[in-house]
Amino acid sequence: MLTVDFSNLNIKPGTKILDLGCGEGRHLHNVYLRDSVTAVGLDLDFDSLKKTNETCKKYFPMGNNKDKNWLLLQGRCEILPFKREIFDIVICSEVLEHIENYHGVIKEIWSVLTPNGHLVVSVPRYLPERICWALCDDYKYEKGGHIRIFKVSPLVIEIERLGFKLYKKHHAHGLHSPYWWLKCLNWQKRDTWFPIKLYYKLLVLDIIKKPKFTRFLDKILSPIIGKSVVLYFKKVGKKW
Repeated sequence: MLTVDFSNLNIKPGTKILDLGCGEGRHLHNVYLRDSVTAVGLDLDFDSLKKTNETCKKYFPMGNNKDKNWLLLQGRCEILPFKREIFDIVICSEVLEHIENYHGVIKEIWSVLTPNGHLVVSVPRYLPERICWALCDDYKYEKGGHIRIFKVSPLVIEIERLGFKLYKKHHAHGLHSPYWWLKCLNWQKRDTWFPIKLYYKLLVLDIIKKPKFTRFLDKILSPIIGKSVVLYFKKVGKKW
């Protein structure tokens, strides 16, 4: 299930894209299929990178097209191992809420983006996330979990002060917030409680089959209780 809407980005042959915190590659795989691009994924978790690598090798064999490649690296978002101004697009989806020095991450992204390059940031939306924190301390203090809750306006101001300009925003995953609220209600049985297992089947159905009724529900619920807010920026200049 994608968070980023790639129709909001100027993807064309030869575009170089970095997916920061790529996880198991849901965005990296999708963007690689769209055009003749170079898709680079970076993540700290080696097991996630292994799964991404296996999928890439199975479904995306490299051919003779020099503009269509993928590469995976293990590393930290705070110190990017790339040359300056090398990527046209950087995706940073559901990452900043895990990182103490997220301002440093934005500065690193600025450095590796080409002039007028695009940055996509998604973070958990304030109200759905606040409800999760209120319902369950274990969710709040889970190791490797979220260490902060962002409000959109202050986050946009902070990113724009670091040399970017917001041009688009939307909410995503309207069906996912109730799922996480259910998990927080019964955290100790979050994988076995019947209501959670039933709702999970609904999410799987939506992801795989995309029936009209779940797509309609997600479209209606996303602006109201969407789990994520997605922000699209353009690099406009250095201001720090």
